[in-house]
Amino acid sequence: MGARGILLFSGGLDSILAFKVLAAQGVDISAVSFTTPFFDATKAKKTAERLGLSVSLIDITAEFLQMLHSPRYGYGKNMNPCIDCRILMLKKAGEIMEEKGGDFLTTGEVLGERPMTQGKQILMLTAKKSGYPERVLRPLSAKLLPETEPEKSGKINRSALLDLRGRGRKQQIEMALHYGISYYPPPSGGCLLTDIGFSRRLRDLFEHTKDYSIRDIELLKVGRHLRLDEKTKAIVGRNLTDNKLIENSLNPKDALIRMEVFPGPSVLVPGGGDGKTRLLAARICHRYSDAPRNQEASVTCLLDGKLFRYTTSPPPSEMLESLLI
Repeated sequence: MGARGILLFSGGLDSILAFKVLAAQGVDISAVSFTTPFFDATKAKKTAERLGLSVSLIDITAEFLQMLHSPRYGYGKNMNPCIDCRILMLKKAGEIMEEKGGDFLTTGEVLGERPMTQGKQILMLTAKKSGYPERVLRPLSAKLLPETEPEKSGKINRSALLDLRGRGRKQQIEMALHYGISYYPPPSGGCLLTDIGFSRRLRDLFEHTKDYSIRDIELLKVGRHLRLDEKTKAIVGRNLTDNKLIENSLNPKDALIRMEVFPGPSVLVPGGGDGKTRLLAARICHRYSDAPRNQEASVTCLLDGKLFRYTTSPPPSEMLESLLI
């Protein structure tokens, strides 16, 4: 029986090439891709279909959120816990490897391609902390890294592996031509935790809401967020798509605020807030609407199945800026 490997598959060119290099040795490859509210497996699924590769999509949200609050190896520039994330993925893939009787884990990582997570010491660290220090194979840079168990045992031919290094992609593009790969997604992080604006909103959620839900995280992707007080915030739609997402996410306890006459945003107050914060949210709705700013306008508030009306004037710009998250 030939070697069996579990490939952590992102759908990008590097993971495609890792698959091709090992498939050329007759390795039986099973691919896995992970999902959370911060990244999904859309690219992996689409690319796998093109390759005729079966990929298992696994939701690791619960474990990821637990890690995200206090990653052992810290964050990157924003709230991206890249090293701890990699360790978690390798651990989860290792569980699948054990279940399927696989021989090793494999990735498309390239030595030095991403300074934070793909330096030699970090590659060794993530393999060690995953619990499989001798069984994590990086075929694209294997000749520059210590020999792994599947190479030592002869299940993988080390001489047919590669020695790619650094951030340049010339060799990868040449390899794509060699393997007849005509399509591959452009390189991109794809993780919302690397985005400065999203990270600010997530920190604010963690600081102010202990019993947050997945819906609360999903709403961080929508509209403008304004902190009204320590317990309450408002989410303001920026366009028709945002407005629809806000309206579709409405819970009975939420307040939904809209202009009565003039075009304007949908404004969500999760949990409903109190009278003071709802009035402030109504004023904010006025400010972002097409209503004249030099006169009062009527704003509606839907709360617990009841419709209320406010007559408002918009807040000054400096006040609005101080509330933005």
